Amino acid sequence: MDGDCVHVKKDLNMPNYNNKNIVLHELVGLRAEVADSRDIFKKGIKGRIIEETKNTLLIETKKGRVRVPKAASTFKFVFGKSKFTVDGSEINFRPYERLEKGFKFYRRRRL
Repeated sequence: MDGDCVHVKKDLNMPNYNNKNIVLHELVGLRAEVADSRDIFKKGIKGRIIEETKNTLLIETKKGRVRVPKAASTFKFVFGKSKFTVDGSEINFRPYERLEKGFKFYRRRRL
């Protein structure tokens, strides 16, 4: 192997998140912050998403697990060095319905 050559292994199974398609992708495993919420006690919560239901995200924080309602919140998701802000209404459905129902929000979002 040549000393000047660098080989980088790319994981082809990793999703290509961007500001437009974040509403279509899997959220479990992403780092998240509650940027805004109608519940003042939920605002500012940071951690990793460990579970998703139709109406909530379960976030593992340093202090424990917190269930956050989607519809009442705005989230900042972090993937690598990229950050995406998503209104909870854009993801307020079951994870397996994401492609079907999330597509209308996908068309509205900008890159």
